Amino acid sequence: MPNKKKAQGGLIQGEDYYLEKGLFVFTENYHLKRGYCCESKCRHCPYQDWGKKDQSRNL
Repeated sequence: MPNKKKAQGGLIQGEDYYLEKGLFVFTENYHLKRGYCCESKCRHCPYQDWGKKDQSRNL
């Protein structure tokens, strides 16, 4: 079992976030625990589909 590290604020590396090029990337699990969308276009946001364009605007 991998050793999970807690960062400041009680975040668990590998569960709530991972590091990519020195930056924190929050996981879907973290966003669900937080309970709302911050509208920062997060990569793993379960509340918005920031990765796809709104197809209805192209009609």
